[in-house]
Amino acid sequence: MPLQAFSDYLQLEKKYSRHTLTAYLKDLEDFQTFASQEYQYDEIASVNYAIIRSWVVALVDSGISNRTVNRKISSLKTYYKFLLKTGQIEVNPLAKHKALKTSKKVQVPFSESEIESVMKLLGSENSFEGMRDRLIIELFYATGIRRAELIRIKLSDISFAQKTLKVLGKRNKERIIPLLPAVLKTIEEYLPFRQELENVKDDHLLFLTPKGVKIYETLVYRIINSYFSKASEKVKKSPHILRHSFATHLLNEGADINAVKELLGHSSLASTQVYTQNSIAKLKEVYKNSHPRN
Repeated sequence: MPLQAFSDYLQLEKKYSRHTLTAYLKDLEDFQTFASQEYQYDEIASVNYAIIRSWVVALVDSGISNRTVNRKISSLKTYYKFLLKTGQIEVNPLAKHKALKTSKKVQVPFSESEIESVMKLLGSENSFEGMRDRLIIELFYATGIRRAELIRIKLSDISFAQKTLKVLGKRNKERIIPLLPAVLKTIEEYLPFRQELENVKDDHLLFLTPKGVKIYETLVYRIINSYFSKASEKVKKSPHILRHSFATHLLNEGADINAVKELLGHSSLASTQVYTQNSIAKLKEVYKNSHPRN
């Protein structure tokens, strides 16, 4: 199985992240194990759809969600497309496969009052970690960036003159996001605390731990969860919900969906349209108050 060539293709041509690359290769290895143990196939390039279908059944029977099964099959589909593209197979065994039905996840954004409550909690902070956490939350809500994007922010990505932030998104795509004056002020207040850190190893990065090294994903999640647990009773309190809140609140206030798409770094409008579902109540209110026949 030419996994190395496939790995190079995902990394160099598709520009997939290390995390995504690892997940794809793990899915292929799992299917390889299944095909070998159940059907004595040592090379999954030559399997037919019936074998893949039996793997789907086995995965469902094991109790994992349809969403996870679809993700694993998506990895296989990408692999077979690669084999077809490079002339190693003539027929894609997954060409006519239909994804399993999944229930739509309802992402409930934070309300404006919940976010305001958290900002009040952070308003009196006068320490490195307090100022850092405040800036993290402000940036998430003011820009809608992803957690991985926030972690990668370099000092050089911030332009005080242009009042912008350069973000490195998925597949190494760059985008420029405007920064609100309030956020720029918080950055200016945070930097002196950051400069007082000793033995800094990742000096080019904006966000660090007290030990002077790059912050990490679980730490960012804990920061968001900790502060919003004091202000919100919502089940899910994560960086993604802040991103979700950013998009929803902009759309509620009449922002153009294409502009929101660009700010979020989405490659297609369909991804952004998910956030419009939470704006239906607002649209109904506007419609009710504005339509001449009402």
